[in-house]
Amino acid sequence: MAESFQFELVSPERLLVSEQVESVVIPGAEGEMTVMANHAPVMTTIKPGVVTLKAASGQEDRYVVFGGFADILPTGCTLLAESAVPVKDIDRADIARRIQEAREDVADAKDEGSRTKAEQFLNQLTTLEGAILPA
Repeated sequence: MAESFQFELVSPERLLVSEQVESVVIPGAEGEMTVMANHAPVMTTIKPGVVTLKAASGQEDRYVVFGGFADILPTGCTLLAESAVPVKDIDRADIARRIQEAREDVADAKDEGSRTKAEQFLNQLTTLEGAILPA
């Protein structure tokens, strides 16, 4: 049995998770990463994606996050999300609204750097939509 550590998932609205877990897979800006007990200290930004946690009890839960950052220490991990919701509660209309807003951001971009950043975010959202919502 893997060693457990404290994991917290916090959104501006509320604390979604605060429990002992065996592992957490987070959508880091540089790619997905699995966090386990005694992980080296790291701070990373989070891109839109799915956070999968395996509780010490063995139960697995999944949450959709829309950006933020994670603070990882050997004794725990805190993920501060811009927005987060359990996958089972995801709203197709909310994803569609976020995608439409991202498309508008691409169209309204004033310079190439802003446009590139907006296009990356739009791509992340459409990939997320395809991964969590049935066709």
